[in-house]
Amino acid sequence: MDSTHNAPADPASAEALIRDGVALGKLATEAHGAAAIGVDTEFMRERTYYAQLCLLQLALPARCAAVDTLALADCAPLRPLMATSAVRKVLHAARQDLEVLYPATGPLAGVYDTQVAAALVGLAPQIGYAELVERLLGVRLHKTQTRTDWTRRPLSAEQIHYALDDVRYLLPLREALDARLAQLGRSAWFDEEMAGLDGAGSFAIDPAEAWKRLKGLADLDPSRRELAQQLAAWREERAMSADRPRGWILPDAALRDIVLRAPRTPAELERIAELPEGIRRNSGGQILALIDSLGLPARLPPLPGRQRPDAEQVERVRRLAALTQRAAAELQLAPEILATRRELERLAAGARSAGPLEGWRRTVIGEALLAAL
Repeated sequence: MDSTHNAPADPASAEALIRDGVALGKLATEAHGAAAIGVDTEFMRERTYYAQLCLLQLALPARCAAVDTLALADCAPLRPLMATSAVRKVLHAARQDLEVLYPATGPLAGVYDTQVAAALVGLAPQIGYAELVERLLGVRLHKTQTRTDWTRRPLSAEQIHYALDDVRYLLPLREALDARLAQLGRSAWFDEEMAGLDGAGSFAIDPAEAWKRLKGLADLDPSRRELAQQLAAWREERAMSADRPRGWILPDAALRDIVLRAPRTPAELERIAELPEGIRRNSGGQILALIDSLGLPARLPPLPGRQRPDAEQVERVRRLAALTQRAAAELQLAPEILATRRELERLAAGARSAGPLEGWRRTVIGEALLAAL
């Protein structure tokens, strides 16, 4: 299939780069007349807490354009466009882009995630954009700029062309995926999935909830759980204030060790092997002061030992997993699209708010899972 099939042509790369507010306003006006637009971003966050939006690519039916967000005072002309559900926003693996875009354009309404649609028609759940383009459109993309520093200017014609390729095929992909969803009778499934992304959240971070990102702390005793919440909140606030990655403030492994061992003295803190010396030297006093402020018991409860799995629970999960795999095979879907292992474990343990019991999944698999318990 020819690489221009159903894809909007764009003028020379330099002309496709939007670097002033007037041109951005014209682009936004043009986009308002479209039924759908493709959206992608290039950003950097290796050395910062907040992602730095460096480029915003848009595919309109007739052309593609790259918005140089570093050259603009703001992206205000795009806010009404992104907020209206009358113009569908087509992205691939949308969540990270939505988070990056939120400060610049506000929440997106009318989101269409081609990765989710691909999973619902039987392709790999985490299929990449380039593979999807090749599978459905017969176009092979050349990923030559994957290590580009998008903060550097000027951008070369090759960089701009590469960035535009990331949106050039989104609208044709939507057409192809919509046809497959309709053929399989799964358009309503997809609409349900997109309802959770449509105008999704503020993406504001609540430091008090930051501890929930950490694995292996949910089942701790109340004292250690309180320490986890307060220490993670302290780290999050420091990272946000300094605009530095949270791991630079305190690595996850060190945070977990501190929570588990609750050191009270500099000597005890020094025995935390995962705590870098520089962080201990610069922030150790604050960490110990935080622990002291919580008034933890002198002796914390012993850490829970590794429990042998309950045989009955293991059998329930095995039975539910086998049922899920059979149903997925019949539908030619990956089993995790119907229910993840974690969801099956929660269901077997008595939870009744798991994903397979909600929406279209309840009809497809949920009722059968309940009957098998």
